Formats: sequence, structure tokens, C-alpha cells
Amino acid sequence: MAKLKTAFVCGDCGADYAKWQGQCNECGAWNTLTQLRVASAESYAGEQSEMRSLSDVATEEQPRLSSGLVELDRVLGGGFVAGSAILIGGNPGAGKSTLLLQVLCRVVTDSPVLYITGEESLAQVASRAQRLGLPTDKTIVMAEINVERILLSWKECTPALCVIDSIQAMHSDSAESAPGSVTQVRESAATLIRQAKQTGTILIMVGHVTKEGSLAGPRVLEHMIDTFVMFDDETDSRFRTLRSSKNRFGAVNEVGIFAMTGEGMREVSNPSAIFLSRGTEISPGSVVMVVYEGSRPLLVEAQALVDESVLGNPRRVSVGFEVNRLSMLLAVLHRHGGIQVSDQDVFVNAVGGIRVDETSSDLALVLAVVSSFRNIVLPQNLVVFGEIGLSGEIRPVQNGQERLNEAAKHGFARAIVPSANSPKHSITGMAVVGVATLSEALEAITQN
Repeated sequence: MAKLKTAFVCGDCGADYAKWQGQCNECGAWNTLTQLRVASAESYAGEQSEMRSLSDVATEEQPRLSSGLVELDRVLGGGFVAGSAILIGGNPGAGKSTLLLQVLCRVVTDSPVLYITGEESLAQVASRAQRLGLPTDKTIVMAEINVERILLSWKECTPALCVIDSIQAMHSDSAESAPGSVTQVRESAATLIRQAKQTGTILIMVGHVTKEGSLAGPRVLEHMIDTFVMFDDETDSRFRTLRSSKNRFGAVNEVGIFAMTGEGMREVSNPSAIFLSRGTEISPGSVVMVVYEGSRPLLVEAQALVDESVLGNPRRVSVGFEVNRLSMLLAVLHRHGGIQVSDQDVFVNAVGGIRVDETSSDLALVLAVVSSFRNIVLPQNLVVFGEIGLSGEIRPVQNGQERLNEAAKHGFARAIVPSANSPKHSITGMAVVGVATLSEALEAITQN
């Protein structure tokens, strides 16, 4: 029998140490090391695995199982892959259990599907399914937290899809610690993932989040899974944004938009309509930009408010944008645009609660700040995108033609874009202005 030894694992990055210490040397976090018992290696390593030439390995495309929700399939890269392990996280009340129950009850498969709840009773799950009007003929439910008992039921019903809600509630007899600890989460997840790979079952695990909004538990959990999707924190009470940050079977940073209704999670087929819910009267400091989220363009309204500061240190508040990049853009605006806002409070916001990570929003953000500062109302049918360099140049962005086509589809008649993104052929009903420098962009909005 293998001897047990003790290691100390960092809960943030997964680095392990022989003894406890206050700070992790790998990620620099404090007080994140927890004790973990692991089995020492045996002298006998088992049978040798088969070695094959890489050219002899079959490269057939793996079939995918549709979830029945187009937005979820988009985030997953086209649907579920047999034998894959998926982790979904989000704040309490985000709709994780509701979304997965809808998927289980509506997915089209010949085999049964298994829903294992460790936090709710079977009556609560059945009541939710009844309230949502879901078909429950092929859905098998089980209230259990012991991993070994779950495996016995798993082998008995051989499901095509299995949901674990949640992995922090699971407990394995091979680890001597309480559910939710680093040891239990790591051992329980490893056992369940191994069973999914061996049987070709799609495994979906629900994960808790910390107060900072990151996934709770050991960082190594994210390395063990195939796909990690997360409900974004910066959403309002109705709309939910599902984003993939890791996907071995598709593109990362894909976004799916859902609306929480009385009938469950409903797909939003036209997300741009959410972010473009503008009033009839447009005020200074508002402009529409086109950002790319995963494989599709989205039209988002960027708002800015510039007001005289009464503090010694003017505030820079950013919601949906990176605050450090905002400070950099304000410095570029002063140096190459001749507009100084160092004595002004600057507030910027991405309407709809979306988080904008790409740099194509630079030009729209700066023009919104100038519009608010100079009290200039930008046209309602104007759309803007482009990256701004430190020397004041407007740099091109990817998929410029697709961005313009998306804006034209929504009725925008004027666009200010980088010169390199100017279309080779004119777009019907849209006048495109190409700019190469920040000063040219500022001149373009003053001529409107």
C-alpha cells in the first residue's frame, strides 16, 4: 500500500512546497498554502503505455452534442464533446443550476442524463423543473456528495451527460479532509474526470467563486478540465454574460448572452440591441463602438462624463474598461490632442455591463471624453473603433470590414475608423472616414 506524505499547495497557482510558508514564491500571494496529503510513488509503475508514431494517430473530427441553446453552443465551440470535462462558475444566483437543468432536460440524446446535486434536495430540483415547464422523462436526479457512491450510480445508468452541482460539495473517501478543502476538491475532480474520460461521458461541474470573483479551490483544477466558462460579474439583475476563458475544443473569449426570466434562462439572439438601448435625445459623452467578442462583433455604447474636480487628486473611474489604459489614453490626449483634463474627474462606462478587453475601443473612449469635456453632441448614427498608440497614431484593428458591416446592418450611416481599416469598396448607406492620427479624429468630430 502506498505511503501518504504531506505537501503544501498554493490555492491560487497550484505550486507545491515541502513545508508551510507565508508567501508563495511562484505567484507572490500570502497565506494561500494549504496542507495536502498525496501518495508517494510506488516502485512498480505498472504496464508500459503503447508508443505510436504521430503520423499514425487518427485525426478524425470528434462529433459534438448540441446543448439546445445556440448561445451556449457558441461559447463551447459548437457543442459538447464526448469525454470532455467542463467547469462553469459564477456568483450565487447567476443562474448556473437553472441553465444546466434546462440543458439536461432539453438535450437530444438516446442515453439518459444524470444530475447530481450536493447542495439542494431532490424536491427543490423537481420544483424548479416544474416551474420552468421542462420535460423530465430522461433526466435522472440524485442527491449525493460521496464520489464513490456517485461512481456506482454512474456505472449503473451509463449517462451521456453528467452534471455535478457543485464540485466544492463533493467528498472522496481517499482524502481525509472536509468537503470544499483543497485536498477534497482536487481528489474529487480528478476521480470524476477520469471516469468521464474512460466512459466518454460529458462531465459538467459547477464551481463556487470567491469574494474577489475568481474560482474557489485550487488553481490546478482549471488545468485538469477541458473547458472553463464563467458568468461575468459585471452584469445587471436581468442579463447574464457567459464567457469562456479556456477551451480545448474551440476559441476562447467567446461570449453568450442570456436573460433571466420567469421561464428560466432565455437566449438573446441580438446582443447589440441590449448595449444600444439609447434614449431619444443623445447627450454629450456618448458614442457607439464596435468590439469583437470571440467570433462576432458587438455594438456597445461607450459613455464618458468629465466634470471639474473638487479634490486635489482628480478621480479616474472606469466601469467595463481597464482603468490603467484610461489613464494612458488621457495622457496621449493631452500630448497629441492638446486637450488637458488633469484637473477634471473622468468617469467612463460601457453600457450593458459588458467588459471590454480589446484595444479597438481606444478611439471611441477618447472621443467620448472629448465630447463630454467640450460639450459636443456626437451624431446618433456615428460608430467609431480603432487603437491609439502612444505617439498619437490610430492603429488598425482586426476584422475591420466585419465591424463596419455589423454597424451598417443596424442603421449606422457614418463611421470613423483607422485609415488602414477603410473598406476597399464603399458600403451602401455608410460614409466611412479614415483617420491616421488622433488630431485627424478630433477634427472629424468637430466637422459633424
